[in-house]
Amino acid sequence: MAFGRLRSIHNLYRTAEIRPFSYLLGSSRSYSIVTINVPKINCWATSYFYKGHNVLPWTCRSTMTLHSSMPTEPWILLNDARLLTTRAKAPAQVRQMGALKVSMQSPGIIYEPYAPREPISFWKRWFTRNGWRRTKEDIVLELKSAYAVAKLRKIGYSRQKFYTEAVDLYKEINSQIANSAKASLRKSVTENMYSALKNEIKQRESKWHKVYWEMVEPVVKIRTLRARMISIDRNDMNKAFIQLTLEFLTKQKFEAYDSKGCVVAGDKDKEVLVRDVWVFERSLFHPGAYWRLCGRISL
Repeated sequence: MAFGRLRSIHNLYRTAEIRPFSYLLGSSRSYSIVTINVPKINCWATSYFYKGHNVLPWTCRSTMTLHSSMPTEPWILLNDARLLTTRAKAPAQVRQMGALKVSMQSPGIIYEPYAPREPISFWKRWFTRNGWRRTKEDIVLELKSAYAVAKLRKIGYSRQKFYTEAVDLYKEINSQIANSAKASLRKSVTENMYSALKNEIKQRESKWHKVYWEMVEPVVKIRTLRARMISIDRNDMNKAFIQLTLEFLTKQKFEAYDSKGCVVAGDKDKEVLVRDVWVFERSLFHPGAYWRLCGRISL
C-alpha cells in the first residue's frame, strides 16, 4: 500500500519535472530568502572557459552580498487556490509613485538569482524527510517559473521569438561594451546595469586601449534557466516586471591592444567556447516595453 502511494507521488512529480529546454529549473535559493550572494563582475566581460579550467584573460570576478529589502508574499490566487508562487514588492522608491503613476525604472535587483541545485539521489529524495522537503521546494520553484511565463504568454510571448531577440541583444551589448558605445548601451540595459557597465568600461580602458570582439554564429546553445515575476502593485497583478535568466553557450574571438596597436591579450584567430548567464527584464504594463539586460550571473 505504501509503495503504491509512493509511485503515485513519483508520477505526479515527474509530470511537473523540467524538460531540457524548459524554463522550470530549480535553484539553491528558497523563495523565502532575502539575503543572497550575487556575483559582481568588475571587468568588461563575464565569460569563462566552458571546461572550467581557466578564466578568460579579460575577466575579473568578485562577490558581493545583496540584501533584499523586498519582503516576499508567497501567495497567488489562481482558480480559488493558494499556490506557492512568489509576488515580490518593488523597492520603496518605486512604490511611492502610487497606483496611478508608476515609475518606468527597473526594480533594480535580480530577484532570486539562479544557481544550480545540488544533485540528490532517488532513494534520498523519496525515502528521507530531507528528500521530501527538497521535492516540495523543487515543485514550488517550478511553479514560480510557470506562473511568470504564463503571464508573459498573455502578451504574446513566444520562446523561439524571444530566443532570437535575446541572441541579437547579446551580440549587440557585447559589441557596445567592446566599442565603448555608452550612448547606445544605455538603451539596451537597465539603469543599475548601465552604471555597472560604465565602470567596467572605464577600468578596461585604463588597461587596454582597444579591444576586438566577435561572436561566431550560430549560437552553440541557449536555454532558459529561470523565470520570475516582480509585482509592484498589491492591487493590480498586471503591474509587474518579468525576469528571464538565460544561459548562452557561444564561440567567441577576442583580442586586446595597447595604445601603440600591439596585441597584449587574446587572439582573434582562435575561437573560444564561452558560457554566459544573463538576466533579461521586461515590464508587463508600460506601452512599448521591451527586453533589457538587468544582470549577469557567474556560476
